[in-house]
Amino acid sequence: MLHKFDVLILGSGAAGLSLALRLDPGLSIAVICKDELHENSTNYAQGGIAAVLESDDSFAGHIQDTMIAGAGICDPAAVKFTVENAPECIRWLIELGIRFTPAHEEGGYPYHLTREGGHSHRRIVHSADSTGKDLEETLVGAVKKRANVRIFENHIAVDLYKKHGQCCGAYIYNIDADRVDSFSAKATVIATGGASRVYLYSSNPSVSSGDGIAMGYRAGCRVENLEFNQFHPTCLYHPQAGSFLITEAMRGEGARLLLPDGTRFMPAHDERAELAPRDIVARAIDYEMKRLGIRNVFLDISHKPSEFVRSHFPGIYQKCLEFGIDITREPIPVVPAAHYTCGGIRVDLNGCTDVPRLYAIGEASCTGLHGANRLASNSLLECLVFGASSARHITGLLKENGKVEPVPEWDDSRVNPAREEVLLLHNWEEIRRLMWNYVGIVRSDERLRRAKARIDLLKVEINDYYARHRVNRNFIELRHLIVVAELIVDCAMRRKQSIGLHYNIDYPPA
Repeated sequence: MLHKFDVLILGSGAAGLSLALRLDPGLSIAVICKDELHENSTNYAQGGIAAVLESDDSFAGHIQDTMIAGAGICDPAAVKFTVENAPECIRWLIELGIRFTPAHEEGGYPYHLTREGGHSHRRIVHSADSTGKDLEETLVGAVKKRANVRIFENHIAVDLYKKHGQCCGAYIYNIDADRVDSFSAKATVIATGGASRVYLYSSNPSVSSGDGIAMGYRAGCRVENLEFNQFHPTCLYHPQAGSFLITEAMRGEGARLLLPDGTRFMPAHDERAELAPRDIVARAIDYEMKRLGIRNVFLDISHKPSEFVRSHFPGIYQKCLEFGIDITREPIPVVPAAHYTCGGIRVDLNGCTDVPRLYAIGEASCTGLHGANRLASNSLLECLVFGASSARHITGLLKENGKVEPVPEWDDSRVNPAREEVLLLHNWEEIRRLMWNYVGIVRSDERLRRAKARIDLLKVEINDYYARHRVNRNFIELRHLIVVAELIVDCAMRRKQSIGLHYNIDYPPA
């Protein structure tokens, strides 16, 4: 089936939906969702959105905190641009109707501001401990009122289509109809999120398989900083919990990390203790788990008043209760898990990639904001800021030149349906396990070489399979995943130092 739109947005998280809402309402827009509309990383974000909102805070302070967290290799222009545009994005969300948690006292900023690791000031505006869910619901509600926006659920992008050097749209697999459709567009936007599912353990939903990064790279885009994968220090450790995240805001409000015997260990690893940046906290937990041969550590906020805990972290309180853990009385068992991809497709301040008419925003992009490590609550902010700047640029581009070549129909007449899905399952599990063991929180040159060698073999198997079989969702994701795994390893092998989230034992930190 052939589709034609002015703008094609791949992804339905904060980046993609805020862009759709900021675009000229006279443009026809398609939003592609791999799963249901709400199933994305935004919906699972618990912390909040960082912005300078009080008179005693400053842009300079937010910029400095971001640069420090990023180990000094952030792009100063991108940091300044993001921080200075943050307050306007918060005002826009409030006008849109988001329900931020109100301030406890009158007379100051009307919404409660919390502090998270790496921040020198309370500047995180939030909706209790489910900011992402409330943000996604607000954006979805607004998008559904737009007659010019069409939502395509259960569709997954296979590849971008280029002609005469520019992007003309994409091939999209319709999961329900089991066919590949052609989507032509005057501007295409990658907003597919990160690649944390390339690892065995992740806090992200299953849709975070690096699709956009892989497609952008195959289309000729530069990628950067993919060696910097953020591992969230505190995911709930329980056999039935899946990948439930315990927000960093809990440590910001006084929660302590403990060993099984109740000993607090973070002060021995960093003077900032539990408020140290995530990479330091994750490595400290990893070190203690390996040193003691334990499966998890504990996060304890039970020393705070019960009402304080329940009111500040209602979602976490209820979720933990489902597994028999009362966080007002006992500590939470936690482990690190892959959480955020700090690198991605290289873009400018308008979200433009190296390929004309192709944009990338949100976690799939590399704006330079995060450097070697993302500062807490800068991620949703980046989605909003670059959603707005990309919208302005796309609107201007289409006014000047709105012509584009159509995407031809997909031809799968010479391939056959897959006979054995077990081959895909094995490759999928092998990639994620080798990435966890060899390219995880702590790395070495030998581990990276082993990972590279195995990935080279897997690529041959997967490409051979692609040449002979019809695509389906599992295989499309696997094909994207092997590209991202290779790019992460290549980036890690090029980085001959330990900095930020890239920690290689063969290159001790200076």
